[in-house]
Amino acid sequence: MSESSYFRFSDKVVLMPFLTVLLIWVVFWAEIRFHINLNEYGVYPRTLEGLRGVLLSPFIHGSVEHLYNNTIPIAVLMASLFYFYRKIAVKVLLWGVLLSGLLTWCIGRPSYHIGASGLIYVLASFIFFKGIFTKHYRLTALSFFVVFIYGGLLWYIFPVLGNISWEGHLSGFITGLLLAIFLKVQMPSTKKYAWEREDYKEEEDEFLKHFDEQGNFIESQEQEPPPDDPGLTIRYHYKKNKDNQSD
Repeated sequence: MSESSYFRFSDKVVLMPFLTVLLIWVVFWAEIRFHINLNEYGVYPRTLEGLRGVLLSPFIHGSVEHLYNNTIPIAVLMASLFYFYRKIAVKVLLWGVLLSGLLTWCIGRPSYHIGASGLIYVLASFIFFKGIFTKHYRLTALSFFVVFIYGGLLWYIFPVLGNISWEGHLSGFITGLLLAIFLKVQMPSTKKYAWEREDYKEEEDEFLKHFDEQGNFIESQEQEPPPDDPGLTIRYHYKKNKDNQSD
C-alpha cells in the first residue's frame, strides 16, 4: 500500500463528523422545542437504569454552551480519525463510546453524566498515543497538533471543577490509550532507495564508481561508440530544359 493511497480523502471524513454534529444539535433542539429534559437518559453510575446512558449520553447536553464547546472538537477530531485511521475509525468510535461509558458508570459520582466530552477525550487520547506508537512522521505530526490544540483538556481529567464530569473525561482518556495500544493499524509502505537496503553493497554502486577514495570525480574513459552510420546516398537527376533545346 503506497503512502498516497493510504492517506486518500474519503467521503466519511466529512459525512461522519457532519452527521454526528447534526444529531447532537437536533437532540438539543428537540429538548427546547418540546420542553423535555433528557438528562435522566445519561449515565447514572452503578444503577441498572443508568446503563442506558452508556449509548445515549454522548447525544445529550445540558446547555447551549455545553453543546457549543463540544461541537468543534468532535468535528475536528472525528474528521482526523476518519482521514488518518479510516480502516479502524468505526471500531474506535464504537469501542470508545462503549468502554468510556462503562468506565464512567463504574467510577462516576452518583449523578447524571451527559455530553460528548467523554468521546472527545477518547478521540484526542487515541490520536495522540497512536501517532506516538506508530512513529510515522505524519501521524506523529498529528499527535503534536492534537497536543497543541487540545492539550489544555488534560487538566479536566482531574476534579478541578465540580460541575463537570471529570470521571467521564478520565474514562475517555484511559479508553483512548487502551484502544491505541490494542487496535492495530496497517501503516503505509515508504519507498526505500538502494542504499537503504540491508543487502546494499557500496562497491557495486554504479554512481559511486565515478568517485575515487578521496571523493574526487573520475571521468569515465570509456566512450560510447558512435551509432552505426547507415550511409547517405546522393542521387542526381538531370532534366532537360525545353528553353535550351534547339528547333
